[in-house]
Amino acid sequence: MAPYESDDATAAAPDEDLHSTRRKAARYVVPVAVVGVAAATIGLVPALADSGDPDLPKISAQQLIEKIAKSDVQQLSGTVKISTDLGLPDLGGLGGGIAPGAGSGSGDGSAADPQSKLTELVTGTHTLRVAADGPDRQKLSLLERGAEYSLIHDGKDVWGYDSKSNEVYHSTAAGSGRQHRAQPPATPKDFADEALKSVDDTTSVTVDGTAQVAGRDAYKLLIRPRQSGTTVGAISIDVDARTGQPLKFTLTPRSGGAAVLDVGFTQVSFARPAASAFDFTPPKGAKVTEEEKGAGAPRHAPGAGEEFGGGLKGATVLGKGWTSVATFDTGAKGGLPTGSRGGDLGGFLGSLGDKVSGKFGKGTVFSTRLVNALITDDGKVYAGAVTKDALVKAANGGK
Repeated sequence: MAPYESDDATAAAPDEDLHSTRRKAARYVVPVAVVGVAAATIGLVPALADSGDPDLPKISAQQLIEKIAKSDVQQLSGTVKISTDLGLPDLGGLGGGIAPGAGSGSGDGSAADPQSKLTELVTGTHTLRVAADGPDRQKLSLLERGAEYSLIHDGKDVWGYDSKSNEVYHSTAAGSGRQHRAQPPATPKDFADEALKSVDDTTSVTVDGTAQVAGRDAYKLLIRPRQSGTTVGAISIDVDARTGQPLKFTLTPRSGGAAVLDVGFTQVSFARPAASAFDFTPPKGAKVTEEEKGAGAPRHAPGAGEEFGGGLKGATVLGKGWTSVATFDTGAKGGLPTGSRGGDLGGFLGSLGDKVSGKFGKGTVFSTRLVNALITDDGKVYAGAVTKDALVKAANGGK
């Protein structure tokens, strides 16, 4: 059966066109923050949907995917609401132990380091303001109680500023363009493009009516895995009917309940933002941390090529489609430190872990509502958006 389904069957195109469309659509990556060994995906709350479904011309699933791929919005600004429901316990004061400098500015890290700020999006509810003016200018601001964190990309300069600690993080990129985007993926399009990379013959894709998001008419694209063993239930993408820009992205788990990932604009404009929006000068008295020379790729840009089914850079991928599992060898024997050996982080990991054994040996499975990870006692890691049973099966087969 073809991977695309719709009421408009006459719009189907050859398989090679489908693969070409997916390649064009995949331009951003999904960030996966690994909390100890529990791979936790950043998620966003629902957009404020207007009442009533707009009456739009019929469109097939493939036509809608092509509309997303052809969308070339260069300028936009807006507000995105962010929330995460991975089923993780409250991280409490563990942030500093999970990522250096996270939320504290202590030690060698900086509270303004973008990599540190990513961990704050793993739990709780947040509000983001985003702005873009072409590939060389983007800005993302994380609004907090009485404080704000801003990440600005302006040409070759990338600035991170944490108003709470009055700290600045600065890095420079050789050249410019999308490969040097300052902001982590934070809009529905970022996530939609990555999800479309996972569409193949293991996937059903249909058009699921229309909606209004942030005051704009949109089509709803529904993606469902055909395979059993995955934790992904469905992905819904609301696509702006005029521009083809995704306005809302929702990922619900197969186990049911609230969405794990829900990304949506509450307000959006496609007018060019003012040039002053991307200007930044370190405030007087701010502590400025320069990125270490020779550090390679900017730490705020997770490795390209990460996908829902197995997104750890440099890993070997076992299996196919939505039940694929990424595996790599840490080289650490004896498993990860838990309990008194691991201090606060060990206690956190212990609260998540479930001891398992099989042909691979012994290990511990750490679970969220979306991503499960198995750490074996001989230092191997298996992770994916799959159930615990599917993970153990993959480890047994990959031994």
